[in-house]
Amino acid sequence: MDVEPNRGGPDLRDAHRFAVEAARAAGRLLRRGTRGEMHARAKNDSGDLVTDLDLAAERLIVDRIRARWPEHGVIAEEGGEYAPDTTWAWLVDPLDGTNNVAIGLPAYVVGIALCERGSPVLGVVHDPVAGHTWSAVRGRGAFVHASGPVGRPLRAAHRPVPAAPVLAWTQGHEVRRDDSTARALKVVLDTTARRVLQLWAPLLSWVMLARGDIDGIVGYRPESIDLPAGVLLAVEAGMAVRALDGGTFDDRYGCPAERRSFVAGPPETIDRLVKLVTAAQWIEPQVRRLTPVGLGSVGW
Repeated sequence: MDVEPNRGGPDLRDAHRFAVEAARAAGRLLRRGTRGEMHARAKNDSGDLVTDLDLAAERLIVDRIRARWPEHGVIAEEGGEYAPDTTWAWLVDPLDGTNNVAIGLPAYVVGIALCERGSPVLGVVHDPVAGHTWSAVRGRGAFVHASGPVGRPLRAAHRPVPAAPVLAWTQGHEVRRDDSTARALKVVLDTTARRVLQLWAPLLSWVMLARGDIDGIVGYRPESIDLPAGVLLAVEAGMAVRALDGGTFDDRYGCPAERRSFVAGPPETIDRLVKLVTAAQWIEPQVRRLTPVGLGSVGW
């Protein structure tokens, strides 16, 4: 299935094909690079890493975007902003899962999103290891691509309401170990869910949710660069995304960290998931009192 042009903006049919191919090209670069020697360095005090592969894949995608749409803004994970446009901007996460790659774990993806005034209208996630690509266009559905630019519709199959859900957890790099809200949320999830996945590659979690492989995702102050593509993919596949208090989730890029926290899952169970995470507020005071002195350090 393909998509129709977008009136008044870039041709989304063209942008859709472009983003799928750009993500695949970056994926081929990453796939070749992970077979050889990599050079990794710490990106900041949080322990997050960047490799030469991140930089090379980002350069490939950004160069293609700037050549095709020089008037658009580009916000890239490693390189910052390029000629930012307040209306149309591309978000590029060239290697979501760098820390996995650094330890030899083949769990990583490429993420690209196109935003209009901050809100995603197009998202693409490519898995170089499996060779699969997923995409979404706002209001026109989600797609899975086996090969070629045209994908087939992706709609998560209905899952029975589980007694104990399988959930994914993601948090931002700057969240400290002594953050009482994060610790309370983790306590609630660990004691309620059948399994809590921490994949170090949030876009992989969004793909799993969109496919119906897991029952939900909880995010606390997540990184902003990959959030729009993931949210759009899940929503267009039929999932619901809410703020932690159950309110409307603001999907615009650039929101403050405290407004990026979310809970996502199937519409039929989203209210139960919201109740689950809001229960954390009742134990947060106890968690705060029990937090050992010095736990805020990101070191060993």
